This record gives sequence, C-alpha cells and structure tokens, in this order.
Amino acid sequence: MSKLFGGLRQAPARVLAGVQTGVRGLVLKQVGGRVDLSKIERVPASLGWPLEREGVDPPGRLEEMRAESPVGLLTTFLGIKVWLVTGYDAGHEVLVDRGAAYSTDIRPYVGKAGAAGGDIGGLGFTDPPDHTRLRKYLTPEFTRRRLQRLEPLVDAIIERQLDEIEAAAEEAEDGVVDLVQLFSFPIPFLVICELLGLSDERRAIFQELGSARFDVSSGGIGAFGAISGSREFLLAETARQRHDPGPGLIGQIVRDHGDEISDYDLGGLADGAFTGGMETSAGMLALGSAVLLDHPETWKQLAAGEADVDAVVEELLRYLSVVQVAFPRFATKDVEVAGQQVRKGDVVLVHLPAVDRDPSFGACPHAFDPDREVKSHLAFGHGIHRCVGAELARMELRKAYPALARRFPDLALVRETDDLDYFGSSIVYGVERLLVRPLG
Repeated sequence: MSKLFGGLRQAPARVLAGVQTGVRGLVLKQVGGRVDLSKIERVPASLGWPLEREGVDPPGRLEEMRAESPVGLLTTFLGIKVWLVTGYDAGHEVLVDRGAAYSTDIRPYVGKAGAAGGDIGGLGFTDPPDHTRLRKYLTPEFTRRRLQRLEPLVDAIIERQLDEIEAAAEEAEDGVVDLVQLFSFPIPFLVICELLGLSDERRAIFQELGSARFDVSSGGIGAFGAISGSREFLLAETARQRHDPGPGLIGQIVRDHGDEISDYDLGGLADGAFTGGMETSAGMLALGSAVLLDHPETWKQLAAGEADVDAVVEELLRYLSVVQVAFPRFATKDVEVAGQQVRKGDVVLVHLPAVDRDPSFGACPHAFDPDREVKSHLAFGHGIHRCVGAELARMELRKAYPALARRFPDLALVRETDDLDYFGSSIVYGVERLLVRPLG
C-alpha cells in the first residue's frame, strides 16, 4: 500500500488551472479571442504571491492589506483588475452572492483549444440554473445521514493505515516514517474511491492518473493533460456504470435519476467529488497532525479521549484554511464591497486563510486555540459554492486525528514545524512530506 502512494503530492493542479483558465477566459472575451494565454506556464508573481505562506501562516503582507482595507487591489493583469478580499465580513458578503453580482462560470470564455486541453467545468465553475440542477444530484449523497453508511469503511481504512505506519516504523532503521505517504494521502484517496464505487482494479488505474494530476512541478498549466486524463477516466467509468451501476455515488445517481442526467454531467460531478474530497482532506490531515504535535497538551487529550474533538477539528480548519482562495468571482456588474468599487469585468478573489485570521475571531487569531469561542469559519467557502464534501471531510478528520493519537501517543516530529517541506505556491496548501517517529 505504501508504494501505491509514494511520491504523490496533494498540490492542487486542477484548481490552479481553474484560476489560470478563468483569467485567460476573461482576456479572450475582452479582446475578442485574439490573445491565447494557454502558453503561459506560471502565474505571474504579482498574482501568485498570496498563495505563498510563512509556515502555516498567511503572508504578513495580507494583514497589512487588511489593516488598510478588507478589499484591496491585488494587481492589474493584462488590463483586468484583480481584487483580493482579506476581511471576514467582506469575504462572507462576496461568497454568499447567489449570482446577482458575480459569476464563477468560465466555460463561455474558454476557446476550443483551451477547452480541449482543460475543460474543468464542475459545480465550482457553474452558475445557476445549471449549478442548481447539478447540485441537486450530488447533495443527497453528502448529507450527514447518507454519509453514516461510510463510517465503518472510514474506520477500517484509518486502522489499516495505522497498521502500515507501525509496520513501516518497525522496519525502518531509524524508526522514521512519512505521514503524507502512509496517512494523509491514502485515507481520503481510498475513501473517495469507496464513495465513487471504484473497484480495486479501477483504483490502480485512477491512482496513476492522480499522481500526475497533483504534481504541479512543471508550473501548473501543464497539468491540463493530467486533469483531462482523470476526467476522461471518470467519464468512461460513468458510461460503464450506466450499464452496470456500482455501489457508490456514481451508481446511486444512475439508479435514482437514470437518463435524466447525462454521462458528461455525471462524470463532471464525480470529478468534482474526487477533487473536493481529496485535496482538502489530504492537506488538513498532514498539516493538522503537525499542528497537534506542536501542541502536546491537545495531543495528550486526544490520545486519552479527553478532548472535544469537534472543537479541535473546527479550530484546525479555521487556523489552517488549506484552500487558500475561493473560486474566482467575475463581476457581472458594478458592485461595492466594503466601500470599494468593483467594476463589471473585474475579478474578485477571497483569500480564505486571511479572512479566517480576521481579528473578529477574538484574541490572537494567529494562534491555534481549540477553546476559542465558536464562530463560523469560511474554510469550506460559503453560499451556493460551499464545498459539498464538507461533512465527509469533517468525518475523516474527526476520526483520523484521535485514532492517530491513541495508537501513537508518543508520536514525534522529526523536524520543527517551521522547517517542514511546505508547498511553494499552491491553491490547496500542504507539505511534501511529514517525517515522524511513531514508536518513541
């Protein structure tokens, strides 16, 4: 099992590509399609610096921006103003919009060549009424009641990975193992495969596509091929399950709705479920474990079964906010946000780690404090584009952290949290590896 996940990265090629495609689409529309940005391999520094972090903390420049205004001009890119939202109230205002002032639909703006190389589609890049129609198929599969049927499988997957950690530590000469390889990546990957109803042999194929998809070492835009590959796999899997429905989400939607939903739409929903169910959980499991190990009292409480697990998980979600920016909003009309005039055609980005470190969260918002007074964070977004897999992610985190602490109460980081191998610029934040000694 460990070899299956060796070398995989949770870096968000799909979402990064989405941001780049959105910007490209706006420019194509603005200049009548005469400019093709598909050859741009990297996000410009003026646009990408908010994706960097200082350890687990957002860049200090974001706090300086928020002190001046909760909405600030990030950059002007090829004539398009890109606004960055860093304040909680302003972020909530933008995210709660139901299509009255903003669009997330990039499909009309992507030329044929761009669409062929990276049609990402999905709920996050779709407006009502298409968004409403598609989400109704997916939402019932992610309710807390429906997800309860997955709990025994999630427990079994977690225990299997803990066994692998223990075995790997006993075999290693220095007792060191990588939690990314053995814990934070395989757990959500295997859970989402169960959710989608992929057989073991299909998972092996999907894993290879996933490996390429999450590797953005080439700069991001080159991931279109990998994105297209995994999407094509899920489209083919949808067509296969149309005739032989499996036990998971794809088969259930086929049984419930039949020809009411096309293979293309169902494959896109499955692709979105894979991305949303994988990337955030993988980043949270790795970074959250590191933060907990850096707070030994909370770790001891988890190991002893004395911690308020829900409070710990919600504070970790707020504190880490691993999804760094929400889906880009394209202003469809002139609108005012927190006193700032945003013009039609401008792009608005809500920086989730910044808004979740807003001073309105109380004293020391940059500190991890599971006893903090409860307030709704925006780590999963908000409004119609709130992550549909939020409850699945919560289930995994609420089960995995305590299980890890109970099995390995003496688990220790090999390197200080400030010295971990964090991602560089990425939409979903994480670490390349997390080396630990499980057995003391």
